[in-house]
Formats: sequence, C-alpha cells, structure tokens
Amino acid sequence: MFENLTERLSQTLRHVTGQARLSEDNIADAMRDVRMALLEADVALPVVKDFVEAVKARAVGQEVSKSLSPGQMFIKIVQQELERIMGSQNETLNLATQPPAVMLMAGLQGAGKTTSVAKLAKFLQEKHKKKVLVVSADIYRPAAIKQLETLANDIGAGFFPSNIDQKPVDIANAAIAEAKLRFYDVVIVDTAGRLHIDTDMMTEIKDLHAAIKPIETLFVVDAMTGQDAANTAKAFGEALPLTGVILTKADADSRGGAALSVRHITGKPIKFIGVGEKTDALDPFYPDRIASRILGMGDILSLIDEAESKLDKDKAEKLAKKLKKGKKFDLEDLRDQLQQMQNMGGMKGLLDKLPGMGNMAQMAQSQMDNKMFTRMEAIINSMTPAERRNPDLLNGSRKRRITVGSGTEIQDLNRLLKQHKQMAKMMKKMGQKGGMTNMMRGMGVMMPPGGGGGRFPGM
Repeated sequence: MFENLTERLSQTLRHVTGQARLSEDNIADAMRDVRMALLEADVALPVVKDFVEAVKARAVGQEVSKSLSPGQMFIKIVQQELERIMGSQNETLNLATQPPAVMLMAGLQGAGKTTSVAKLAKFLQEKHKKKVLVVSADIYRPAAIKQLETLANDIGAGFFPSNIDQKPVDIANAAIAEAKLRFYDVVIVDTAGRLHIDTDMMTEIKDLHAAIKPIETLFVVDAMTGQDAANTAKAFGEALPLTGVILTKADADSRGGAALSVRHITGKPIKFIGVGEKTDALDPFYPDRIASRILGMGDILSLIDEAESKLDKDKAEKLAKKLKKGKKFDLEDLRDQLQQMQNMGGMKGLLDKLPGMGNMAQMAQSQMDNKMFTRMEAIINSMTPAERRNPDLLNGSRKRRITVGSGTEIQDLNRLLKQHKQMAKMMKKMGQKGGMTNMMRGMGVMMPPGGGGGRFPGM
C-alpha cells in the first residue's frame, strides 16, 4: 500500500535522523523532498501546501529545538500532521436509528460501488451482527443487478430484486418496505455510477436521497485516481450531504494521493478502505495506522485485529499443545499454516504491517508469486496421510506420483520438503524453554536477502 510514497518519505526521514542537530536549512531541505514526494503521489496541491507549512512551523519552532533527539522529533511531527490531514481517528458508521438503517452508496462508474456494498454488508453481518438487505437501484446496467445478487448469495445477505423498467426511488422504497416487514436491521442501496457534471444523473440521486433519507450517504472513491478523486468527492459533497468516504483499490498501484487529499478537501471522514477483491477485504480506516504504514513503521494493531478475526484459534491451540508435548511439526501442520497465512493476506500482507521492514514486502512479492502457496498446498494434498505425517517415506516413485497428482515438478516438491525441514526446526525451538526468542532468532531463514540474512527456504 502506497509503496512509492513510503520509499520516498523513508529516505528523506532517514537523512534527517542522521543529523546531530536540525537547523532551519536542513529542515527546509527535508521539507522540499517531502513536498516532492507528496506531489509525485498525486496529493492535491492545497493539501501539500497546508501539510508542509504546518510541519515547517512546528519543526522550526520550539518542539524540535528543545528535543534531545531532533531527528526523531521531526519524524513524530510529520506523523502527527499526516494523521491530522487524514482525520484524527476512525469514525464508525452511524446505526443509531429506528431499523432499518438506510445507507446510500454514490460514486463514479468503475469505482467499486457494487463490490463495496457486498463488503460492507459482510462487515456489518460479522462485526455488528446485523441482518442486512442489499438492493440495486442501477437501472442503466442490468449486469450490476445480477452482480449484486451473486455477491449477496455468496455472503449470505438478503437481496431485493429489481429491474431496469423501474424507477430508482420506487426500487429503494419497495426495498425499505420489505426490510420493515422482514425485520432487517440495515438496507444498503447501490446506485448507478455517475459523473458530477451529468446534471440529470445528479438530480436523480438527489431525488433518491430526499425520498429515502439515508442515515449514511457514503461516497465510494478509487484510490488510484489521486487528487482527481478528492475533486470529484468535493463535487458530490456539494450535491449530496455525504457522511463518509470508502476508499477502494488501495491494494493496487495506488500512490496515496486520494487517501491524503479526500478528508482535507471534503471535510468528510474516510470510514473504510478496500484492500483487495474478496468480500472480506474491507478494513475500517484508522488515520494513525495508515500514517504509520506510510512512514514505513508498520501497523501492528491492524495485524493483531486481523489475527484475532481471521486465525483459527482451535488449530493454533492444537498445534501449540502438540509442540509442547515434543511431537513433530508435520506436513499437515504446514498446510494449516499456509492456509492461515493466505487468510492474513499472504507474506506481503504480513510484512507490510510489520515495523522496520521498509521495502521488504515488495522484495517478498518479487520473489514469491501469488500462486506459490496454492502450489505448495496442492503438493501436500496429493500426499497420503502417512506421507504427510512422515516425509521420510517419500522415495523416487512416491515423489513422481505426488508431482503428477498436483501438476507440479520434482523441484517444487524438493523445495517444499526443504522449507518444511527448516520450519520444523523452528517449531521445535518454540516448544522449548525461551521458545519464542529461539524461534525469532531462526526467522532469518524466512526473510529475503537483506532482511536478516538467508532466503525464503528453497527459493
């Protein structure tokens, strides 16, 4: 997420921390680099000006001069100002109303509204235990109605059918009436993608808003559109009383411009950030955590939240007990670990949130393609239970059978066995006294070159 911006800012800030004392001149040099980094990330110019002036005023003032470590103090100021322009804290959805709470989604074509509706519905079902009904008021694109129906079935949310012959207001009112009848807690209304310069379309969504009076009007914006996203959000904000923003496609090649610009220009908080295509890839937007990640400091709190919600606690407990008893870490255990890692966003997703990793996530991504974990899992699935428990059984003919069954090569299988052997050693250390410390010492073998030595096993 925002790799280029992170890299540029990290370089600048490393140079600053190396200074014994900070003068007005080297602060001015640092701010010039920061300004260039923000402009390259497509942050809106008014936001860049405000940010640079605020940091400069605080850095040249008393805060840095009186500090024992001026470099660290400067970084702290930059972090605090990043948080300020993105919003001081996470703002949650307002559900304090007589059910059903109505939510309206607005945005440009292709921003990811329909997918975000499904993601939001799943989030409300799982995190808030709400009964959710989704409906499409997009009468211009029949495929959008079908897409929403498919997604609703996938996540187990209610779907209200609609067709292109109806009016958006009639569709929404009928869905709300249905929700009251069937005791739904939340109704999410998807709308057609529209340009802010299209007067007829904007009038349509204004009429829809006036008719259904939603408690939340969310603007869905593509993170890859940079400062243009902020300008569009401003135009929509003038037409509709927006309550928040959902930032989508932040996992793609997004430069960070939209994330840093939207709040400042519109005055509306970013409530959620989309970090993938799957329906569970929607995270609440925490400005402090995003600022920390932009500066290459990781995001441990999000990692903990993710672990708590996505890791299988029973499997983890079972493995811990097994290791304490001195039993071997077998290939079935490795398969479980691979599945857990994929649930957490893979190696890149983990490294991205760990502090001090810098560009390690990109290095990991370049060394490991997305299909690697799937291949490894396929190899393990092609083994018999006895082979998974005891890899020493694998002779030449067994290896050939496994590779044919999994559609892989002998080299892939040998790499997997090597990786398993190294992980088994680490897991053995975990089961001993001072296990976690011992395991962390051995983690060097799991890192790409330059990140604590070694390589990814078998790479």
